[in-house]
Amino acid sequence: MSTVPPPETAGLLSVVVIAYNDEELVGEAVRSALDQGPVVAEVVAVDDRSGDGTAGVLDELAALHPRVRVVRRTENSGGCGTPRNDGIAAATAPYVMFLDSDDVLPAGAAEALVAAAERHRAPVAVGVCVRRELPEGRDVRWQPALYREPAVLETPEELRPLVHDTLCVNKVYDRAFLDAHGIRFPDGRFVYEDFLFTARVYAAAPRVAVVPDTVYVWHVRRTAAQLSISLDREDVSNWRSRIAAHRAAVETFAGAGRTDLAAACRTKFLEHDLRMYARDLRRRDAGHRAEWWEATREHLAGFREPEIAAAVAPARWAARFLLAAKEPRDLLRLSRLCAKPGRLLPPYAGTPADAVWAEDLPEARLDGVDRLPLGELPLVVDAVLRPGDLTLTARDLYGRLAEAVPRTAEVAFLPRGGAEPVHTERVELRAGTDGDGTEPHWTGRAPVRLNRLVGAGRRIGRRGVQLWDFSVTVTCANGETYTTALRPVAGTQRRSVLPSSRYGVLLVQQYTTANGSLAVRMVSGARDGFRVVRARFRRFVRSSQ
Repeated sequence: MSTVPPPETAGLLSVVVIAYNDEELVGEAVRSALDQGPVVAEVVAVDDRSGDGTAGVLDELAALHPRVRVVRRTENSGGCGTPRNDGIAAATAPYVMFLDSDDVLPAGAAEALVAAAERHRAPVAVGVCVRRELPEGRDVRWQPALYREPAVLETPEELRPLVHDTLCVNKVYDRAFLDAHGIRFPDGRFVYEDFLFTARVYAAAPRVAVVPDTVYVWHVRRTAAQLSISLDREDVSNWRSRIAAHRAAVETFAGAGRTDLAAACRTKFLEHDLRMYARDLRRRDAGHRAEWWEATREHLAGFREPEIAAAVAPARWAARFLLAAKEPRDLLRLSRLCAKPGRLLPPYAGTPADAVWAEDLPEARLDGVDRLPLGELPLVVDAVLRPGDLTLTARDLYGRLAEAVPRTAEVAFLPRGGAEPVHTERVELRAGTDGDGTEPHWTGRAPVRLNRLVGAGRRIGRRGVQLWDFSVTVTCANGETYTTALRPVAGTQRRSVLPSSRYGVLLVQQYTTANGSLAVRMVSGARDGFRVVRARFRRFVRSSQ
C-alpha cells in the first residue's frame, strides 16, 4: 500500500458530463475525466433522454467505476443548459467543471485548475482551450492572447478581454459561489447558453485565477453528420440566436452595474461574432442575406460609437458600413473584409486621412488607414496559379503601399493543418499600373514545382488527397512588412492533369476557401486519382436519389 499522502486537491472536483445521442464518443469523454486522478471525486454523467445507446454506455461505465454517477432525465431538455444545471444540483464536491460528451480533458487539467483556485482562494479558475480539428488533429488555441502566463485577477474588470472567452468548459467554479449568487444556465432550448452563464459568473465579480496550461480539448468535426451548434450556421436562425444570447449577456453586465464589461462585450461581438458570420455571406442565398442584414443592423443600432471605435480594424469598419448602408450591398467586399486575413477589395473612396467605404456612404469611415501599420491593414495580393509558376499582384490601399514601396514577396506553401510551411519562394516585385495608369500595383512571378510539393507532402505523411494553402509576406523599402493569403483572380482557377515522371500523373484542382483564399487540392498517381473520381461519383449518385 502506498505511503504517499494524497495531494491537497484530492476529492475537490465534480466533473459534469452532459450527453445526448452520443454513444460512440461519451465513453472517451468520461474516461478522460476519470484519468485526471484523485482530484476528481466524481463524474456526474447526465443523459438528456438519449434515443440511442448512450444510457447503456454510461451504465456500463458506472458499473466499472465507482466515481461515475449517472443522472437520467425523463424528458429531453432541448438544450445544454438544463442538463448542466442537473449536474450542478447532483454534484457533491466543492468545485464543479463541465465537459461535453464529444470532447476530452487533457492530462493534468483538473489538477492545474483546482490547485490554482485553492492557492489563490479564487471562486473561478480558467485555462487554455484548444480547438482540435478532426480528423487532421490540428490544434488551434482558443483566445490565445488571454492565457499566456499565470495571473490572479481581483475582478474580471482587470482583464476586460476575458469577456471574449464565452466558453464555460475551460474553467472550474466554486459551487458555493454559484449557489450564493444564484448562478445557473438558462433552461430549455437556449442556444449559446455559455454566453449567458459566463456573463452571470463575471457579473458577480469573482477573483479569477488564470493558468497557462491546456485544460480542455474541444473537438471540431466539420464533416460530422450532425454539426455542433457553433458550426451549424446555414440557417439565419443560428445568427438570431447568437444575437439574442449576446444581448442577454450585455444586459446581465449592465444590470449588475458592470458597465465596462458590458461595453467590452459589445466590442467583442464586433471583433468575433460579426466577423465570423459576415465572412460566410458570399455562400448564402439572397433570402438568408436579407434576413441577416436586417437582424444585424437592428442589433448594431443599440451600439454606442465608443464601443464601435474600441474594436480593432477591420471590425469597426464593417460595423460602420452596416449601419450606414440602408439595403444589402457590397456583400462580397464585406465578406472578404471580415475574413482572416481580412482584405478590402476596391473600389476605394476618399484619401488616406479621410478614407470611407464608398462615396455615397461618408458615415462608413475607415479611420486609421493613414496611420495603422501595414500589418494591420486589409491589403490584397492577387494570384494566378499556372503549371510551373504563380503570378502575384500586390494591390494598393489608399496610397499606403505607394508610400512604403513593396520590394519582395515570400510565398509560403502550407500543408492544410500544418503549423509550418514546407517550402518558400522569394521573388522580386516590379511596380506597374492598371490600364488607365491610375491604379498602382506590384507584380512578381514565383516558380511552383507541384511534383516536388506532393513529394514533400508524402514525406510528412500526407497520402491520397493533399490540400495546400498559401500565404505571402511582402517586404517594403521602408522596412514594413505584411502577411496575407492569396486571392485568386476570377476566372483563372482550373483543374489540370499533369504528367509526372515520378507518379505517372498528377491531378490538380484549384479552389477558393471559405475565407476567399487560393488553395490547391492534389492527388498523385493513377490509383489515388481513380479513388477520388469514384468517391465523387458515389456522392453524386447519392445526392441524385
